Amino acid sequence: MEIKGATLLYTLAGLMITFAGFSALLLAVRPAAGARLSLLDRYLAKTVMTYIFVLTAAALVPALFALYDVQETWIWRGSAVLFALPMLSLQVTYPRRRRKVIGKGPPPAIFSVFVVFGSAVTLAMLGYVLDGLQYSAAAYITALTIDFFTVVFAFVIALDVIMQQPMEVSERPAPH
Repeated sequence: MEIKGATLLYTLAGLMITFAGFSALLLAVRPAAGARLSLLDRYLAKTVMTYIFVLTAAALVPALFALYDVQETWIWRGSAVLFALPMLSLQVTYPRRRRKVIGKGPPPAIFSVFVVFGSAVTLAMLGYVLDGLQYSAAAYITALTIDFFTVVFAFVIALDVIMQQPMEVSERPAPH
């Protein structure tokens, strides 16, 4: 049984994994240039990978449910819960987790887009889909897409901050 939006979900999953690889490569630029990875560099890499894998799983879950001939209404409800709970947890705890590791909260742009807007979108999708409204598939896929682009936005802003940090050059062992 093919579900509504399956092609878009598969495309999103591929795009998300591609972005994860691309972001990891970008973060590898500093060490390749001889700089040490800062706490922010490592935290950003871990955060991006975590979010991207939650989003990728959310893109694949509806198709997995469909393999078991789950009724379409329940595909979207189950997927919404399995996506929204971990995503909301990541979104609302981000400032505290960042503060714990880095020592300060996120910049205002990241807080407003990544945390506030992303959480609002995820929560609105969850409510809409659990209510069983007509366009549940569209609401789910829209929230997934928006949450992905909030991660991309936050990564670009954080990358700009990272690239402005002075490079602490790693000491290379002296030749013997």
